[in-house]
Amino acid sequence: MHSERSQHNELFGTLPDGSPVHRWTLERGGVRVRVLTYGGIVQSVFVPDRDGRSADVVLGFPDLAGYLTHPEPYFGALVGRYANRIAGGRFPLAGRTYQLARNNEPNSLHGGERGFDKRLWDAEPLEHGVRLSRVSPDGEEGFPGRLEVSAEYTLDESGALRISYEAVTDAVTVVNLTNHTYWNLHGSGNAGGHEVRIAAGRLTSVDANLIPTGALAEVEGTRFDFRAARKAGAGYDHNFVLDKGVTDSAVEVAELCDPSSGRVLRVATTEPGLQLYTADHLGGSLPFAPGDGIALETQHFPDSPNRPEFPSTELRPGGVYRSETVYAFSWR
Repeated sequence: MHSERSQHNELFGTLPDGSPVHRWTLERGGVRVRVLTYGGIVQSVFVPDRDGRSADVVLGFPDLAGYLTHPEPYFGALVGRYANRIAGGRFPLAGRTYQLARNNEPNSLHGGERGFDKRLWDAEPLEHGVRLSRVSPDGEEGFPGRLEVSAEYTLDESGALRISYEAVTDAVTVVNLTNHTYWNLHGSGNAGGHEVRIAAGRLTSVDANLIPTGALAEVEGTRFDFRAARKAGAGYDHNFVLDKGVTDSAVEVAELCDPSSGRVLRVATTEPGLQLYTADHLGGSLPFAPGDGIALETQHFPDSPNRPEFPSTELRPGGVYRSETVYAFSWR
């Protein structure tokens, strides 16, 4: 595969209301990424292994029907207006209390019943990528403020995928965006043998409904200590408090490695948190089994609108929400 610019888009399918969905293909540095205008979904990422054999290292569907039939795993999706959980679907803001859909009883999850992952985005080409944008109207899924939001997907010359988010609002609101790709660096089978490293000495303790209690627990001496790389296994759906905190530029915070293929994924972000999800709930009618992928969701902390001691997710008129995450590939 050549390192020169390579980019095109094609019709991928049609929504029930007749709206066309396009797929953008980005190629650079030996990596090929496909992004959908529906949900901002990263449909596929083809990366070579240590022997130069390329495979798709993310979970997804070959057609639009798959994503419409199985929306809840959020495969590859751009998640918002608020990624992760909000307790009871309620939060106070500027003297008012807002009620969201409780689509993950008893909480709100990933923006509600029809979050950003289930919306059609406008697309325009970039030099080495695509820019998706949309306007989330005031009151959409219960969130206040008219939000103008964009996400740029670009490949650098080494094939690293950079996702850069921006948003502005006309009224005070809350914003927390992420990408929900499930990685399987082997290209098939179970990802439980992948090794994980996360630069986090603490995590947000949660209750039985996966809502933070407010306490930040030390990982030392527990199964949550990934400061040195080790196998992930199963049983994780937890937010890690990254040692670096919020940063203006992306800092490397995590690594995922498949020893069998040699593929390595390094994650850098501006965000203060990272949700490690080992996909234990896949299965059923899905063509994937529990543990077939691992999600590394860069984010602000769950339930931050109800936790003033957490890094703020508030966005006010005149301010700009910015977030960036970089997925870099290598081999060993």
